[in-house]
Amino acid sequence: MTKVHPNVAAAAEAAAPAKAGVDEKAKGEAVSLTVWRRSLLFNGKGFTVFDGKGNLVFRVETYAGGSPREVVLMDADGRALLTIRRKKLSFADEWLIYDGDAASPTAPAPKRFTARRHVSLRQTKSLAHLSPARASSAGGGEATAPSGACRYDVEGSYAARCLDVFASSSSSATAAGAGEQRRRVAAVCKKEAAVGPDVFRLVVEPGFEPALAMAVVILLDQMHAS
Repeated sequence: MTKVHPNVAAAAEAAAPAKAGVDEKAKGEAVSLTVWRRSLLFNGKGFTVFDGKGNLVFRVETYAGGSPREVVLMDADGRALLTIRRKKLSFADEWLIYDGDAASPTAPAPKRFTARRHVSLRQTKSLAHLSPARASSAGGGEATAPSGACRYDVEGSYAARCLDVFASSSSSATAAGAGEQRRRVAAVCKKEAAVGPDVFRLVVEPGFEPALAMAVVILLDQMHAS
């Protein structure tokens, strides 16, 4: 049976190998991560993510009494990588993704994406959409998305741990062409061993950020639970 957690005796050395595992995307290889829907904290909730060697890569820890509206994705050393925050007073189910710790009192965290649950009366594979965060132009003009930014569409079934993340260009020139080009950048699938729905694989294609792929998993978990 596949190991779910790393060797405890090597926990102090987990951070360096974990970074090396994530950097496999630089070699042009897909990164396969094991996601465990469980926190390392006693009685805590969250996620623990390992690379192919069983080294800790990412973790999410929700403390007792913590707000379910805000989740922080951390690296193996506990540094905040991304913050996923549910928007308040919104007519739709929307979330915001920030770089780093959005609650940091020292510096405001840059907003990267706005995520929305897909809602339709018709049966569809679409689950969610992520759009680049818009920034106000100089002089207070109309807010625009960063040049060359991509938007992402999530399709499949999170409950069945079977879904794909597709990237598409936000450029109007691409959209005006002969059909918008999409490419799969990440996928969630069941583990080969029968370990239950709380342990599954996250496969990240070359060129896509593993931390952002894990943020999508967190988003889907939030949407599924809400």
